[in-house]
Amino acid sequence: MMKVSYFIFLLVLLTTCTVIDAFDRGDIILLHNFDGSDEEAIWKKFLNPLIQLVATDRGDQALRIERNLPNSPSTFISIPLPALALCGYKIRIQANIKAAHISIPPNSWNGIKIMLHTKGLSGDNYPQQNLPRGTFDWRTADYIASIPRDTQQANLVLGLEAVTGTVWFDDVKVIVYNKLRPPPPSPPPPGLPFKGHNLTRLRGAMIGTNLKEQDFRDFGSWNANHIRWQLMWNGFPHSPADNGDISAYEIWLESALKHLDSMLPVCRELGMHILIDLHTPPGGRNDEKECNLFKEKRFQDTFISLWEKIARRYKNESIIWGYDLVNEPVEGIVPDDVMDWQQLATVTIEHIRAIDSEHAIIIEAAPWGGPGVLADFEPLPFSKIVYSFHMYEPGTFTHQSVYDDIPPVSYPGIIDGKMWNKDQLRVNMKRVLDWQHDYNVHIYVGEFSAIRWAPGSSAYAYLRDVIDIFEENNWDWAYHAFREWPGWSVEHIGDKDNTQYSPIPTDRQNLLMNWFTQNEH
Repeated sequence: MMKVSYFIFLLVLLTTCTVIDAFDRGDIILLHNFDGSDEEAIWKKFLNPLIQLVATDRGDQALRIERNLPNSPSTFISIPLPALALCGYKIRIQANIKAAHISIPPNSWNGIKIMLHTKGLSGDNYPQQNLPRGTFDWRTADYIASIPRDTQQANLVLGLEAVTGTVWFDDVKVIVYNKLRPPPPSPPPPGLPFKGHNLTRLRGAMIGTNLKEQDFRDFGSWNANHIRWQLMWNGFPHSPADNGDISAYEIWLESALKHLDSMLPVCRELGMHILIDLHTPPGGRNDEKECNLFKEKRFQDTFISLWEKIARRYKNESIIWGYDLVNEPVEGIVPDDVMDWQQLATVTIEHIRAIDSEHAIIIEAAPWGGPGVLADFEPLPFSKIVYSFHMYEPGTFTHQSVYDDIPPVSYPGIIDGKMWNKDQLRVNMKRVLDWQHDYNVHIYVGEFSAIRWAPGSSAYAYLRDVIDIFEENNWDWAYHAFREWPGWSVEHIGDKDNTQYSPIPTDRQNLLMNWFTQNEH
């Protein structure tokens, strides 16, 4: 995300496509190799001492961008894309990049930028591919990004943010990666949407991986009626599964399921309905945090077989609400001989339904399961499916100082240049509500949170407002998280350095408990 002031050299005439009714996979939206008189004519008016077209050691030309003074504004070029025509698509962004003497970035999101920036009613998004610092020879940046359906502006940003050094860009290309989701049926399917339970609402939390019986009884005393049981192997997003050892993965999974089995009696006693969440899929994730599930067929084979195993194990267990097939899937670039998420989910559900025809199957959209990607997702051709999203927007607020120290960010308030309050949160989630109505399906919010050290009562205010909206829309929900990591704990006060439980319930704990008083079991 862009956190500092910068120069934008706006290239109004650089997009090379015309607005058409629809794009096909592989259509080229933008292409610049910086060679020849046509390219020189386009770029000439935007050059300055820090931005130049230069000859390379490969015998062609490239765009060179420099930043020499640490306290000077960051240096960018912003290339507009046909935002309205691309709404709802995924695009593939490619470039060849070379760098010299790139300084250490102050935050993980700073450094060399090849970033998509979209602006819409629901907020701004900044997908990018992180690149190393220091000096490196030509290498390829290549990643997939989504254009949310409410996008009003979209720009490809090239340059240097909050670092010094020199970067060269060549062969910059933007390609359509997927076909647009087809229009929904009109009218929507009739009848009540499938929920997988007969309660008014599921209200609860995701839980830590090693909770004991007393932890469940403590949570039950809050009157929670739901837990999202994460099968997570020693961390997220990275885990020992990243090593690709399927035998070790299967040993871990069996041990995790045995722990679940041991806690089923107390969960039945307390009336806490369980969603089994595969938080760590076979193969784990790569350096870009993409699921290796979408890189190698052997991981997909294991994925299908493990869900067959889980379905056989729990098909007759009434306290199990359903199966969340994979937490926050991220595909990246999917090889031709490997299924994408839509295909893999379809095949996996077919295998589960051959064993278990009743339990709900919960689906999150790729990448990362947020509200925008769910609104672009094509529902699967099955009944008894519940669709899920995770609510952490705006991430600058909810995740402040989780990964990097940043100045305190308050809610409600101006965040990333936009006023975020309850009205804006409602706008942000309206795209999910509209999608839900289009397809007549049930929605489950599988995760939401705000870091406990957000200034003042900001975390409480944010949680209060998002839960109000969930309840307005009759969505089931699970807070993230109960007795997992202190940063998300409602049992801890707002002091980041204090990792002890609060002697009295916090305002955030009381908020959850007050909602839980309405629960049925």
